[in-house]
Amino acid sequence: MTDLSDFARTAAADHGLCVVSTLRADGTIQASVVNGGVIEDPLTGAPVVAFVAHAGTHKLNNLRARPTVTIVARAGLAWTAVEGTAVLCGPHDRLAGVDDERLRLLLREIFTAAGGVHDDWATYDRVLADEGRTAVLIEARRVHHDTGVEPERPQG
Repeated sequence: MTDLSDFARTAAADHGLCVVSTLRADGTIQASVVNGGVIEDPLTGAPVVAFVAHAGTHKLNNLRARPTVTIVARAGLAWTAVEGTAVLCGPHDRLAGVDDERLRLLLREIFTAAGGVHDDWATYDRVLADEGRTAVLIEARRVHHDTGVEPERPQG
């Protein structure tokens, strides 16, 4: 299992803001900003990086066709990148073992893991359901981390 504690810490330091990169059909990279965090996989309990995607976005369409993904969190000069495979869970991407109620709670878990807070969960749930939001769960293969601290250079 890949340790995601560096990613969780780095993402939390900047409100869960991350850059996610997916592959287009022509092999070029598509990148966008998302709010991400670390949660437990709803089926296995293993830690995964997760974010919520709007229906119809390029990143979601790319992940359906090519689930290879990289997500990078940064805070100051520190950064952590996670490379892996995306598993989708939403109204158009059913995941065996996750019903509508579990999806509703999963979307909340991702939101809070990414630093989100909400004072009206009923409205939150309704809006995400109406918009057909999809949970993107990244099963990590590699994690790269840099603390952003440069070593001291000798004087002279």
